[in-house]
Formats: sequence, structure tokens, C-alpha cells
Amino acid sequence: MITVEQHLDRILAAVAPLPPRALPLAQAHGCVLAQDVAATVPVPPFDNSAMDGYAVQAADVTGASEAAPVRLRVVGDLPAGSAERPPVEPGTAVRIMTGAPMPPGADAVVPVEATDQVAGPGADARLPAVVEIRQPARPGAHVRRAAGDVAPGTVVLRAGTRLRARDLSTAASTGHGALGVHPPVRVGVLSTGSELVAPGEPLGPGQIPDSNETLVAGMVRESGAVPVVLGAVVDDAAALRARLTENLGRVDAVVTTGGVSAGAYDVVKEVLAPLGEVSFERVAMQPGKPQGFGVLARPGGGRGVPMFCLPGNPVSVFVSFQVFVHPALQRMRALVADAGPRTTTDAVAATGWRCPAGRRQFMPVAVEEARDGELRVRPATAGGSGSHLVASLALADALAVVDAEVEAVAAGDVVRVMMVP
Repeated sequence: MITVEQHLDRILAAVAPLPPRALPLAQAHGCVLAQDVAATVPVPPFDNSAMDGYAVQAADVTGASEAAPVRLRVVGDLPAGSAERPPVEPGTAVRIMTGAPMPPGADAVVPVEATDQVAGPGADARLPAVVEIRQPARPGAHVRRAAGDVAPGTVVLRAGTRLRARDLSTAASTGHGALGVHPPVRVGVLSTGSELVAPGEPLGPGQIPDSNETLVAGMVRESGAVPVVLGAVVDDAAALRARLTENLGRVDAVVTTGGVSAGAYDVVKEVLAPLGEVSFERVAMQPGKPQGFGVLARPGGGRGVPMFCLPGNPVSVFVSFQVFVHPALQRMRALVADAGPRTTTDAVAATGWRCPAGRRQFMPVAVEEARDGELRVRPATAGGSGSHLVASLALADALAVVDAEVEAVAAGDVVRVMMVP
């Protein structure tokens, strides 16, 4: 058997970030930025009003008060988006809305609440001939200056950023409609087994629901990639070969479940092992000992397609994905810092359990936090880490990682815990 680290190292050495390409902002959410982004326009792009009110010359309203309002002649109206530029001269004002460009000559804005006009959307929309100003305003009051936030040429996003909604808003506000990113990783999801039936369909003799397709597709999404469901394939070499041939050209990676052990009908191993591109190993872990990985040539050439061949039992699938596939997908997404073993934290075993001899155990556990803040864990089910206990998998919050030389965990022992989505 090989170690978990040996298998993961081989996987990570064989995968790389997808080549960058330009994507519209609407498609770039969650992608990793391939190069720095600099502002091409100032933010704000022009001097504009921060309030609904009246653009004035501050010198005109220096002495304005409730008791002694200043009356100014209204010479224009500026809603947001207006291209008009009515000049403000001494003794005049322009009604202005939030975001509208400051008119020439004006150096301050008096909020509508500081005038004799009625505020709000129910107010009379007709432009008054005269406005009474009841508060003084200093030069620059309620004015947003052009480039007050960002000047053109300023770097606003750095390469390597995983783009969030606010990052995309920054890009849009600084003049960008598309960004150079590492695109989403498309992952083919393919389950094998003649016993599999689509979820919700009636079960015949010897049949079981195909929970792996749903499980893997969901974990692909949780890893920030895009699942491409390729359907289930019966235990027939020709059928599997045809399904792969049809789909390798439209995905960036493939995850198969089932057919990797030593049985007479382990079709994944039967089809892929002779090609020499995918190797099958026994990894010193429980569950998930049988594993396959390699890179298949893409029809028509180009970048090869990593193949993650996981066991068929659902808990084995879950563990194998978290330990091997998730880190590889992070590297393919260009999240290099996350492309390695998942981080672990210490917790205390609330109860004891047995461990397999000579294999690292990944025990699905429920996590609880004690009053003192200490994390405590217990096996999520009475069946422990049995690879078939899929119906109880939802009870697990994490995987307790127990080293191969440990024969048993006792209550009160400190164990490493890998938190999982």
C-alpha cells in the first residue's frame, strides 16, 4: 500500500491551473483573477451631488438660517444621468438629485430638508421659481469629487483574488466589463454499476439508488467547480469506453465512482488500467483504500483530462473526494494556497472507537462545542467509518483523522479533525 500523502502528491503534481481567459463579469464570480486589474476610469467619474437638494454657491448662503432664509432663483433641474449643465451664478441655484453631476459655478449642495421645498417621492415635481435656503453650506458640502475614491491607473484588484460580488462591483465601477480569469473547472461526474437506479425510481431485485451522482455533483459545487453529470454506466467495458469518448472533450476533469477494486466486474479498472495513463493503487486509509488516478489524452489533442477513480461505497466516495479531489480542484482553479491537505484542528473524543490496523482512519464524526469552547467529537453513527453507511452521512460535521499506528481512540484522547462542508 502507498500512503495518503504519496497518492495526493502524485495527483497535485499532475494537475495545474486552467489557462486564463476573458470572461464577462456576470460569469466571473468565484473565479480566480489571472492578472492585476487597474482602474480605467476615475471613481466617481465626475463631481456629483451626495444629496437630493440644491446646488449653490456657498458664498450666497453663508448667513442662511431658519429665521433669516436666503432666497435664490432656481435656474435648472438636474436628475441623475442628465447631460444638462445649467450654470449657477451668484443669486441662483439648480435643483439636483443624488448622483447628478455638479453644474458649473456651484461649489456646494444644500439638502432639500434645509429648504422650504417638500422632500420625498410624493413631493411636487414641478420646479420652483425660487427656493428658500435655511442653512448655511461650506464649499464642498455634500459634493463627491471626481476620483475621490480611485484615480485611473490605480490597481484595484490583485492577481490571485477569488472574485466575490464586491470584487466584481469594483471591476464594473472602474470601467471593466470582462476580466482575465482562470475559468470554472468543469468536472464530469460518472457513476458505474449495473445495480444503480436513478434516485426516486422503484427498486428491482438487487438494485440500489444511485446516491453517488448526487453526492459527487454536490461536492464539486462545494469545491467551487461546475459538475457535468455524465450519468450512470452499467458494468460493461464497451459502454464505459463509449461514455468517456463522448464526453472527454467537454470537461476539464472526470470523477468516477465504483469499479476500481479487484472484482470480476470492476469495469473502470478494466477499461483504464490497460491504457497505462491511469494507475490503480491501494492507499493505506479507511475507508477508501482502492484509488485510481491518471490523466487521459483529450480527443483531438490539447490539455489532458485528470481522471479521479474513486471507490463505489458512498462514505468512501465522500472521504476520497475530500482528501484527494477537493485539493486538486483548488489547484485547477488556481487557488494554490488551498491546493494541499485540508487543514485540521484538535478536538477531544467524547467516546472511544476502534481503528483499522495499518491504515489512516477518516472517521465521520459529529462535532459539539462545550461551554469552555473545547470541541468534542463522537462517531456520527454506531457503525463508525463503515463505507456503506450513506444514509447516516448527513449526521457528520467533520472527519476525525487517526494515524495508522493508532489501534483505538479512547474517550478524552485528542484527535485531529478535518472540517468538511
